[in-house]
Amino acid sequence: MRIHWPRRVFAQVLIAQVAITTGVMVLATGLFLAPFSHALDDQAMRRALSIAQTAAADPDLARELAASAPTPRGPVQSAAEQIRRSTGALYIVVMDTRGVRWSHTNTAEIGRHVSTDPGRTLAGREVRQIDTGTLGRSARAKVPLRDPGGDIVGAVSVGIAYDSVHGLLLNAIPGLLRYAGAALAVGVLAAVGVARSLRRRTHGVATADISALLDEREAMLHGIREGVVAFDRKGRIRLVNDEAGRLLGLDAGAAGRALDEVLPPGRTTDVLAGRVDGSDLLAVSGGRVLVANRVATRDGGAVVTLRDRTELELLGRELDSTQGLLDALRAQDHEHANQLHTVRGLLELGRYDMAVEFVAEVASAHRASAEQIAERVHDPLLSALLVGKAAIAAERGVALRISPATLLPDAVVDPRDLVTVLGNLIDNALDATAERRCAEPFVEVELRAEDTTVVVRVSDTGPGVPPETRERIFAEGWSTKSATGSPRGRGIGLALVRRLSERYGGMARVTARAGGGAVFT
Repeated sequence: MRIHWPRRVFAQVLIAQVAITTGVMVLATGLFLAPFSHALDDQAMRRALSIAQTAAADPDLARELAASAPTPRGPVQSAAEQIRRSTGALYIVVMDTRGVRWSHTNTAEIGRHVSTDPGRTLAGREVRQIDTGTLGRSARAKVPLRDPGGDIVGAVSVGIAYDSVHGLLLNAIPGLLRYAGAALAVGVLAAVGVARSLRRRTHGVATADISALLDEREAMLHGIREGVVAFDRKGRIRLVNDEAGRLLGLDAGAAGRALDEVLPPGRTTDVLAGRVDGSDLLAVSGGRVLVANRVATRDGGAVVTLRDRTELELLGRELDSTQGLLDALRAQDHEHANQLHTVRGLLELGRYDMAVEFVAEVASAHRASAEQIAERVHDPLLSALLVGKAAIAAERGVALRISPATLLPDAVVDPRDLVTVLGNLIDNALDATAERRCAEPFVEVELRAEDTTVVVRVSDTGPGVPPETRERIFAEGWSTKSATGSPRGRGIGLALVRRLSERYGGMARVTARAGGGAVFT
């Protein structure tokens, strides 16, 4: 059977963590046992040295070595055996300067030469070592034996059974393995917990699938024609796709920075940051009308989607203007029908001269209004807009006046943007004038050129704008009108006016009109 490496991320992490934990525990146990064994050997040699030093310090031992012979029942053997039994040493050997034993655990060895060279000890040096002798392997120590005058008369060799040292090491291993096993169990349980948490977070996705999912996500985010901005739990930008960068004017350096650092204060920033509640929120960025939706994520962050509704908004407003113009034409149709009935009656009555005068008077009135606009505003789109708005204003009972100061002798660079600005201002002025019923309601339009700058001024006889709200009315989403009557929402027109003006280096402001009303410049 072939053992296959698991494909799931959590299974791979679990196996890797268990293997690492096991390896670390085995390594730690080995690293502990090696110095522990050395420490036990050193401890045994120190113990042997201490016993040998104590025995050699006895002055009677040196005196008896010089005054007696090496026999199994001699005083040196008796003294050495007494010390051995009291200390638990394996052996205590007392030798003379020739290396002949005067004491030994095996009395048959008394009188024989020692099995190892005592030269270093008889030269006055203390020796510690692990060695093998006649009684087997032992931890031994040798010290010189001196007489009361300080002369070396022999040596004392003490051995500690190495089996007892090895036994201490073996006795310590089970306890060490128990601790290591407990630590390993804790490590395995922790690895299982981490793997389960990772399984929930990765939804059991295989390692190969993660790379594919990331590639698909990148392709999807940068390929869709909808802006996507992702934020982390601290409000920092985590991701900006290409469309969002285009709509908001952000570059790749925006990632990792706070939203307030890369966008100016305003409704757009508030909508993206979640400081404005709701769905399909309208915002204006760089002259573009955006629809934003913010969705919170489980890690405390959020994802904001942006749709560009600029063209749709402009088309909608043009449709509103067209609808208004159709209403005005419908009303004019009724008016023209009445005028035709009048002409027919005059003809039937034989009042031909009066019929001619009546037709000439009606035709000249309409022609004079259109010609007056065309003479003062030479851009065809703007003059057509004013003619259409004049008809709509007449239908609503409001007079649309052209200021005597109006003079736009040349075509403008981008008439569509100026049409948007002028159309929004006139529509708002008509709404405000119709809301406030006065004796002679009117809206006055002034268009003039100052060098390479177009100055647009629209005044009305409406209720005016209070000073405390003159800045707020240019903010996206702010409106005094109800949004129920507009399928596209309110609070966008004046925001577009200001953004388009600022795009060309201009400005937009509102002041009060003498006699009541507002003046937008």
